[in-house]
Amino acid sequence: MQSESNLLKLHLGCGIKHIPGWFHVDALDYPHIDHRGPVEDLSFLPDGSVGIIYAAHVLEHFGRRTYMDVLREWRRVLVRGGILRLAVPDFGAAARLYLSGTLPRGIEDVRGLVSGGQRDQYDFHGMVFDEVDLTRALKEAGFASVQRWDWRTTEHAWLDDYSQAYIPHLDKENGTLVSLNLEAVA
Repeated sequence: MQSESNLLKLHLGCGIKHIPGWFHVDALDYPHIDHRGPVEDLSFLPDGSVGIIYAAHVLEHFGRRTYMDVLREWRRVLVRGGILRLAVPDFGAAARLYLSGTLPRGIEDVRGLVSGGQRDQYDFHGMVFDEVDLTRALKEAGFASVQRWDWRTTEHAWLDDYSQAYIPHLDKENGTLVSLNLEAVA
């Protein structure tokens, strides 16, 4: 078994976001990408070769018939005890905000959480998740335990990405976090 310091830190679907010291995989071509290709196919990596996977607002881009295969593939490359750190749009939070009637732009304020930004061919959502459903899926995919994680306590807390999505936008002190952030242990 590899030592923990030799294990890969994998940033999947990273887009323009770069975390120094991590291995970046994305279907789009950016200068910091280490492997250009689909994040659901990690066949270039052996089983148990990754210590941590970070995927922020990536899993929801897969459909209801494919997302479980994606989770199993990500589980395959993780070492026993490795971490899958996920962030997905929190459907429950979005629904509560919408139903509250307090959103200044109504449905428009939560539309991107449900349907994606639709800025390119990859930016469409195929799934919605809440904590109960995603926890069930992770356990079914072979993960031993699942818990919430706080973006403020990670080594990449400085990286302003969708794991820090709030409504109102950027109001991290008084707003509602609309990202469901879960960590699963392989």
